[in-house]
Amino acid sequence: MSKPRRPSAPTTHRYPRTARLSESLREVIADELMRIDDERLSLVTVTLIDVDPEMNRAIVFFDSLAGEDGDAEILGALGEHRVRIQGSVARQVRSKKTPILSFKPDESIRAAERIERILHDQATLPARPVAGDAEQDDTSPDSRA
Repeated sequence: MSKPRRPSAPTTHRYPRTARLSESLREVIADELMRIDDERLSLVTVTLIDVDPEMNRAIVFFDSLAGEDGDAEILGALGEHRVRIQGSVARQVRSKKTPILSFKPDESIRAAERIERILHDQATLPARPVAGDAEQDDTSPDSRA
């Protein structure tokens, strides 16, 4: 007969382990990107890291000032330096296993920029009523009801 499982010790952390690992990975990867001497990675920012629940894989979302035009070049550079970045993560993050990194451009920032552009575009804004029309609407019989 096997021993009953010992209940796990209560944790003092307020947020899940994957979130803590994501934040640690973001700091280490951003620091390593600054150390890499590659012109293609000079304007790259790590925006988010999504770690799977088993902590085997992590998707590193990035953005750059080059925009969508520079994504292919940046993905190529990150692919070339992935082993170095992965090694840095393995040395600096205290974890039983190091997640395998993959890189993707952060589409949420670009979508927000497109929405912002649309909202401020004069062609999409509705016409404002003339001040005289607004006063007439207030005195109409329908507005008193």
